[in-house]
Order: sequence, then structure tokens, then C-alpha cells
Amino acid sequence: MRDLTQGTIWRHLVEMALFIGAGLIVQTLYMLIDLYFVARFGKEAVAGVASASSAMFIAMSISQLVSAGALALISHAVGRKDPEDAQLVFEQALSLGLVIGALFLCLGYGLGPWLLRRIAADRATTVNARHYLFTYLPALATMFPSAALGSALRASGVVGMPMMLQSGTVLVNAILAPILVIGLGTGYPFGVIGAGLASAIAAVAGLIGLCVLFNRAQSHMRLHSALRPRMDVWKRITAIGLPATGEFALIFITTAVAYWSIRGFGPQAQAGYGIGARVMQAIFLPAMAVAFATGPIAGQNFGARHAQRVRDTFRHAALMGAVIMLALTALCQINPALPVRPFSNDPAVTAVAAEFLRIASWNFVAVGLTFSCSGMFQALGDTRPALISSASRLLTYVVPAVWLAGQPWAALRDFWYLSVASLTVQAVFAVALLRHQLHHKLKLFGAPVS
Repeated sequence: MRDLTQGTIWRHLVEMALFIGAGLIVQTLYMLIDLYFVARFGKEAVAGVASASSAMFIAMSISQLVSAGALALISHAVGRKDPEDAQLVFEQALSLGLVIGALFLCLGYGLGPWLLRRIAADRATTVNARHYLFTYLPALATMFPSAALGSALRASGVVGMPMMLQSGTVLVNAILAPILVIGLGTGYPFGVIGAGLASAIAAVAGLIGLCVLFNRAQSHMRLHSALRPRMDVWKRITAIGLPATGEFALIFITTAVAYWSIRGFGPQAQAGYGIGARVMQAIFLPAMAVAFATGPIAGQNFGARHAQRVRDTFRHAALMGAVIMLALTALCQINPALPVRPFSNDPAVTAVAAEFLRIASWNFVAVGLTFSCSGMFQALGDTRPALISSASRLLTYVVPAVWLAGQPWAALRDFWYLSVASLTVQAVFAVALLRHQLHHKLKLFGAPVS
């Protein structure tokens, strides 16, 4: 447990980002491990897993309903030394997460096949996507209670224990994946079904570990059975979490539109985009780690009414994120094919993924800046500006991409360049909105505005 209202902000950012980054890398390995073994079953299997993984974006977006609100409210309570409110918010965030997880399972099994038929390129891809989704859904359902537990720990400055647990779950997944996917040692390969099962078993094990270790990791909150819903607290959580959910939902929409708009180029294009997008997510992890560390640091200082430390947190985070992403841009320009080759032996798929990474890398700095802004919006307890900036992509990407998909002269690279331009506009918009929100929020402390 850590008091983030004292000490050097740079040190807090670096130390927390290292642990969070390690945890994010571990989390991303789930998908990369699945892709690595599934690639042995052909491009339709890879495209199917990539298409079904759109459900992960839905789950991530809905989980923000719990995690964003819990992080903001608990970090504020910790900053102002109010353990009673921290306990209350945590209990209600956990009960909300359990309810949403149960509903997500029901809707996933009911509506998932219909959605997959709309975005997959052909019948073989649709079948693989459905098989993967049905076994992967339990892993996604654990994201909601895990979001409450993880956000409560992060708001308290605890990041090491969750990282170690995530490392353990990836180890479980790495052991199970070759056994279940390709039949290593058993002779009974389950293909994409095995990939989903391996991830589901590992995710459930991780949730159990979080519950067991939660009380030992911090002293502000206790995990016990007082989970009866209180609508007034649910409203406090969702008032912050709902716009964040909308922000992530827009990411899902743009991703789904990207899959849909390139379907005419065949399953190799969807598979290449799926691999490139997964690798890009892995590349983003260092900047995401800085942004995730920004939330609890700025949040605790906001609760403690330390206006200058709130402003300094963003400045440091934005600079760190920009430097990291600039270096990663250079790497992707030098050899974009290197990180995608392990996930496909199809030259056409590899070529699509490499070209996507080379072009998309031009927006890495802009994306890092957007991440930092999102972390600050959560810390300030108002995520509506993040939703507004993300919604700009409906006009700058979704509408043009739908139009472009109907043009006979359109090439794949045109969609990648369109995405670069769209994300750059979003970053500029996010910074402008954050400056306005800092001016409005911090002047309430009686602090000078800069």
C-alpha cells in the first residue's frame, strides 16, 4: 500500500508503471499464446480467433463501468483518508461486477453467433470464431469482478501482487495451450476450442487468487460478504464508469468496422489485420502502463486537494509516454515484419500485418498522449471528455471507412492511413478537453491555473 500524495511523482510513475506494464504484458500474452498455437490450423482459424476476440473489446468496455468508477472514487477516498467510503465503494463495485458478469455470459451465448456472422469473411471463419467464443466467454466474464478487485488495489497504490498473479495465470495458459490446442502429449488437438478453454481456466484461477490475497495486500478495504446492492453507490460508480464504458465501446465499434470494411479483401486480410492489431496492442503496453499509473497518482492527489501535483502528474506522464512511443515508432519503421512472423507462416497474412504496423506506427505518439489524457479523466472523476474525444472517430474514421469499403479502387493501406489521421485528431481533441477540465476542477481548490 502506498501514499501517492507524498514523494516524487516521477518515481511513483516509474515504479508503478513497471509493475503495471509487467502485468499488461502478461495479460497480452493470453491472446498472443492463443494466436501462436492456433496459427497451425490455417488463416481461417487465425481470422476466427481474431474476429471472436472482438468480444474482448466489448467485455473491456463494459468492465470500465466498474473499474473506472471504483478507481476514481476509491483513490479519492484514500487521498482524503476516508477508509469507510473506500470500503463502501469497493463492496458495491464488486457486487456490480458480479451481476454484470452473469448478464454478460447470458448475452454472449445468446447473441454472439449472430454478431460473428456479421463480421467474419466466410463460413469457415465464422465456425472457428463461434467455437473460440463459446469456450472463451467464461474468461471474459471474470473480467468484471476482477475489475473491482484490481481497481481497488491500484487505487491504494498496490500493483505488485496483481502482476504476480497475472504472471501465474499466463503460466497456466502457456502450459495448457499446447496440450489443448495442438494435443501435445495427448494426441487429441482441440484447435480453437482448446485455445478458449486454456484462457478460461487460467482466468478463473486468477480471479480466485485475487480474492484469496486481497485482504493481505492492503488495509483500506476488506473482502467479505457485505455485497447487498445499494443503488445510491451504484449510481456514483456508474456516473464515472458509464462514459468510460462508452469510450471503450467506441473502440469496439471502430475495430468491428475495420474488420467489416476489409472483408472484401478475403480472410488473409482479416487475419493479417487481426495479428497486426494484437501485436500493436502489445507494443502499446509501456505507454498504457504509464497511463494506468497516472490514474491512482492523480486521483489520490485530487482527493487530497494537491492541485499542483495533479497537474505535474499529467505533464510527467505525457512526456514519458511520448518518449516511449517515439522509440517504438522507430522500431516498427525499421522492421515491421519481425514481430508478426511468429504468428503466421502465410506470406500474404504476414505482408498485410507488417504493412499495417508500418503505417499505424505513425500514430503511436498520438495514442500515447490519448492514453495519458484518459488516465487523467478517470483520476478527476469525470470521464465524459474521454468519451467525447473517442466519439470524434465516428466522424473521422467510421463514416469514411464505410464509404471507402464501397470504392472499387480502395486498397488496404488506405484504411490504415485513415486510422492514423483519425487517431491524431482524437489526441489533439483529448488534450484540449483535458486542459479545460483541469482549469475547471482545480480552480475549485483555490489553486492558480496553468
